[in-house]
Amino acid sequence: MLIDRDVEVVTRSGRTVQLDVYRPKDGTPVPPLIAWSPYGKHDPAPIGHIYPASGVLPEHMSELTTFEAPDPVYWVPRGYAIITADIPGTWYAKGPASYMSPEEAEDFYDLIEWAGVQEWSNGKVGLSGVSYLTVAQWRVAELNPPHLAAINPWEGWSDTYREVARHGGIPETSFWPYIWERWGAATGEIEDLEKEDAEHPFFDEFWASKAADLEKITVPAFVVASWSDQGLHTRGTFEGFRKIASEQKWLYAHGRKKWAEYYLPEQVERQRAFFDHFLKGLDTGVQDWPKVVVEARTGYYEGEFLESTEWPLPEAEYRSLHLDAATGALSDAPVAEESSGSYHGLGDPFAAERLVFEHTFEEDTDIVGHSRAVLWMDAPEADDMDVFVGLFKRDAAGEIVPFAFFAQFEDGPIALGWLRASHRELDEELSTPFLPVLAHRQALPLESDGPTRLDIEILPSGTRFAAGESLVLVVQGYDIKHYRKPLVYARHETDINTGPQVLHTGGRYDSHLVLPVLRKA
Repeated sequence: MLIDRDVEVVTRSGRTVQLDVYRPKDGTPVPPLIAWSPYGKHDPAPIGHIYPASGVLPEHMSELTTFEAPDPVYWVPRGYAIITADIPGTWYAKGPASYMSPEEAEDFYDLIEWAGVQEWSNGKVGLSGVSYLTVAQWRVAELNPPHLAAINPWEGWSDTYREVARHGGIPETSFWPYIWERWGAATGEIEDLEKEDAEHPFFDEFWASKAADLEKITVPAFVVASWSDQGLHTRGTFEGFRKIASEQKWLYAHGRKKWAEYYLPEQVERQRAFFDHFLKGLDTGVQDWPKVVVEARTGYYEGEFLESTEWPLPEAEYRSLHLDAATGALSDAPVAEESSGSYHGLGDPFAAERLVFEHTFEEDTDIVGHSRAVLWMDAPEADDMDVFVGLFKRDAAGEIVPFAFFAQFEDGPIALGWLRASHRELDEELSTPFLPVLAHRQALPLESDGPTRLDIEILPSGTRFAAGESLVLVVQGYDIKHYRKPLVYARHETDINTGPQVLHTGGRYDSHLVLPVLRKA
């Protein structure tokens, strides 16, 4: 291959993008695949070395592979040019740098148009890459650059406030502060995300500028999501697929580790089939793919892939299970008798201070889609509280079944939900019957004359339960999963919880869980 290092492209703003371009030596025009990244085009950063538990095998990438980007050694011999781009303002590209912004999207647009008219380009540009490299895909695709022909969003958020910075209104205190440091390598000015984050506690114009306008996207898209990236990419990737206006779009959803899946040879071949079709005009069978493929997990790296026509799955029926604090049961029928249970809002995470409810299935059951919890709660010593909920699977022998979690852990839950009670106001325009969307416009104190109703979004999941296996709901005042520092994942070191938190069930206070249960064929 030919490698052109440190190519500089000037955008309409006067900022610059710095590129490394890998392309076939014979000069034949080929489609460019762009990886737009803040992590450094010069830095191979092997994921398996940085994150040994990520599941990425050394033989699945070459030494030219940069962080979360496609491998030139695979793609170039198969008739592609790989462009790895340092976004404006990072590393040696001229800035100032901004992240997930309209200005950054315009710079990306200009790079796509540059790539589309080079003599070594066939004029059809594709986008690839994981995480931030997908976040940038959502943002630029909404502008519909003329030379953009296909995108492959592989697990990336689309709403920075709701999906990364403030889960349920609760500030995220681990990944978010860590990642803006990772993006901050520069020779000039960079956006001060730490300062902005502190200045904008609610969803306002600032945060709206860092959310993709998904409905404007029309380009063909192969979207890959996972149940396992709870608290980072799960919600935004599914929302991305659901909302984009592309007439040709496919969803593949798994319950495994995101980086390992992106570089897995069979998944790379699936990526190539998609790009070969839309960038080269080859008949690779893409048009015959099922529109939606999702994994119903039975255990860690085990499950059956189901086919459907859209997301959320039209086969799903929403079923309520009702909480009973007196017995710890999740029941099909509403609970008549009122009761309550409590835990300390700052309980020791290693002492398992929480409330637990359980439902045992009498027949094989698939739960695939969005869930939500409606909880009636109060905090006698506080006017606000942070509530954390988690779903788990218990097998017939009584053991909790572990799942892949946050790209590198292997003991995760089915799904998670969070809510700061003062952020409970729903956005009626954005909310759907299966998805309560918070407005995040103001802080509302807890009701003073009784328990407060909390509608808690539980992130999408896909799990199969055999007859005799159980669904477990956990409610507590701190993160459901607790790993010792410095491990990075979605943490919320709450600063408002104090004293007990009380959950009311039955009678006037019908606390319940709503689940997407697939109809039997």
